[in-house]
Amino acid sequence: MSGSVLNIGLTALSAAQAGLVVTGHNISNASTAGFHRQRVDSSPQTPQFSGSGFFGRGVSVDNVRRAYSEILDRQVQLAQTQSSFYETYGAQISQINNLVADPTSGLSPALQEFFRAVQDVSASPASTTSRQALLSQTGALVSRFGLLDQRLSDLRSGLNTQIANSVDSINTLASQIASLNGRIATLRSGTSIEPNDLLDRRDNLVMELNKLVSTQVVRQNDGGYNITIGSGQALVVGETALPLAAVPNLDDPRQTEVAYQFPGATAIIDPQNLNGGSLGALLRFRSDSLDVAQNALGRIAVALGQDFNAQHRLGQDVNGAVGGTFFRVPAPTVTPRTGVTAQVSAAVTSTSALTTSDYRLAYDGTNYTITRLSDSTVSGPFATLPQTVDGLAFSLASGTPVGGNSWLVQPTRFGARDLGLSVSDPALVAAAAPVRSAAAITNLGTATIAAPVVDASTQPPLNAALRNTVTITFNSPATTFNVVDTTAATTLATNVAYTPGMTISHNGWSTTIAGTPEAGDTLTVQSNTGGRGDNRNALLLASLQSLSRLDGGTSSYQSAYSAIVGRVGADAREIEVSGRAQRDILGETQKAQQSLVGVNLDEEAANLIRFQQAYQAASKLISVSSKLFDDILALE
Repeated sequence: MSGSVLNIGLTALSAAQAGLVVTGHNISNASTAGFHRQRVDSSPQTPQFSGSGFFGRGVSVDNVRRAYSEILDRQVQLAQTQSSFYETYGAQISQINNLVADPTSGLSPALQEFFRAVQDVSASPASTTSRQALLSQTGALVSRFGLLDQRLSDLRSGLNTQIANSVDSINTLASQIASLNGRIATLRSGTSIEPNDLLDRRDNLVMELNKLVSTQVVRQNDGGYNITIGSGQALVVGETALPLAAVPNLDDPRQTEVAYQFPGATAIIDPQNLNGGSLGALLRFRSDSLDVAQNALGRIAVALGQDFNAQHRLGQDVNGAVGGTFFRVPAPTVTPRTGVTAQVSAAVTSTSALTTSDYRLAYDGTNYTITRLSDSTVSGPFATLPQTVDGLAFSLASGTPVGGNSWLVQPTRFGARDLGLSVSDPALVAAAAPVRSAAAITNLGTATIAAPVVDASTQPPLNAALRNTVTITFNSPATTFNVVDTTAATTLATNVAYTPGMTISHNGWSTTIAGTPEAGDTLTVQSNTGGRGDNRNALLLASLQSLSRLDGGTSSYQSAYSAIVGRVGADAREIEVSGRAQRDILGETQKAQQSLVGVNLDEEAANLIRFQQAYQAASKLISVSSKLFDDILALE
């Protein structure tokens, strides 16, 4: 019987020692990320039958099991990937928000100072100082556009780097998970005992992976994890990791995309499918915030430059020449897809219809289609080019397209960056109108003629006869009149019925005549010679500030910029609120998980005492068994 007592003592000693080892392991890993506390599973050994009944034979240590809940761990992973998404998105969009909303370095003060300088020219058109001040303020405005765009471009370059770094981190984690899959499968082969520490390490890697991109994890029969991202793209399959690559976008090589890269081929993953995590946030921020903000800023620059140029060309400078190009306005950027040789051009025909979207022109071998990328609206099919969509004229510049060709058209992406000032001489500011009107001092009646307005529809170029002298002569009786271009010796109209306040238009100008004329009275429209002090065109240039020239005639330049500020601010606030809520959710799920799997040092301290006492009791039992055996040997 002493042998049985000794065996029981030995099993008890072994069980107590196992408890001490596991408790010590828990304590030492209390701060280890991803560690799940462990417990010893034990059971009574098979009892021994005797005539007096079944006598126990001690305890068996069956397994060391970790506290684990797949549901809780998955909830933490989902909360983590969303929390990481909002944290990254918030950090990025706050930079745009701080940039565009700054009351000093934003666009609004530069726009106001520019138009104030235009108004000063209209107030003192003969002043060289006011003209020079206009050129200086224009340079400041162009510089402000450039600085804002440069900051946005820097963000874009930083995104490309961050996307590439995220891809490298994902590949590293995927490779480590695949390696652990192999080790775990080997250790589990032929047994149900789990390598707990390796499982913890793998689960922690999966958690880190979810900080970068949302994943779907499927546990296999051998204990391995198959991991997919996006809409089901495999990342880890058993012991194999399928690495990702950061590659240039096929349509826009300036942007980095995420892809599978195979020998001789690249399969880009749709960014819309890479949700969650910091990588998903970077891709979503680029398409939903950065692209929109940069395009919207560029649209203001393009529209302002093009509208100002159109009105400036209708004026006359100090030298008596018609106004030239004031702003250097960039044309839309057209990027052919890799391998496409045919060249396409695009031009803005209407700033009112111009949107903030990019476009894709595609050719299927028979027809062209034009897709507005912001909302996937498709125009066409068109059998030929040119075609005009949203104020953009698309034309085939050279080459012969083939089926499958496509071109990315960015009408405003680089508008703010490339806007420039074309005028350097203050005398070339076209503040005056090129024509003026007058009533002959010999007139007997009270007929009057308004200052003529140049017809903008003649742009470009101005009517060649615009500044010819045109004479309006009233017949007898003075109810009709004739119109003669005296410079060209051409009769433009005869016996026109006169109505006071009527508008007449010839040679690219329009004016109104009123009053009561007498037979033989004459009115003239002629070149505005000596019009240095004329401010009519400067007034029209200044009026552009308050006119609604964008969004179909509903937004001014200032209100369009305010819309950028408002949208970015609203998005930043939404991300901040959602991020705060997601952090709370993450905290609650982590708390629920840790209540099950976390190491409680007070509990472990109590376990140490318990297992210490069990170890001492088992040692005492062995000592008693040994003494009994010695007593038996001492019997004579």
